[in-house]
Amino acid sequence: MSPFKHYKIAVCADHAGFELKNTIIEYLKGEGAKKVKDFGAFSAESSDYPDYAHPMASAVENGEYDFGISICGSGNGISMTVNKHKGIRAALCWNAEIASLARRHNNANVLSLPARFITETEALNMVDTFFMTDFEGGRHQTRIDKIPC
Repeated sequence: MSPFKHYKIAVCADHAGFELKNTIIEYLKGEGAKKVKDFGAFSAESSDYPDYAHPMASAVENGEYDFGISICGSGNGISMTVNKHKGIRAALCWNAEIASLARRHNNANVLSLPARFITETEALNMVDTFFMTDFEGGRHQTRIDKIPC
């Protein structure tokens, strides 16, 4: 059974992540995601990631979507932006093991990807891993509870 079937997923990218974002959205839809929303960018023309990151993060933070995926060239700028939202725990991932740990230990609710440094295959593998991995809770919850300031 598809791990995406039960999830509403918000996705955003800047121009550098535009193509990978579209690939991921099509993949999620093809795998039967409950709902997928594209928050932009809507072209490969130069754009500013905060313009897409803030609306996507707000939608996850307020519960409209269960998870988010954010993409920019390095993954850093967009991840920093979405992490400004109190209810967001975005993890910049560059391989499946990091994506798994982000879910298991950090209860990450946004997967951030560096479009210029990973292949499409690696990205889809991280997406699969992220959504198939559950949060372990326990000692990890105690740490997460200390994050908001």
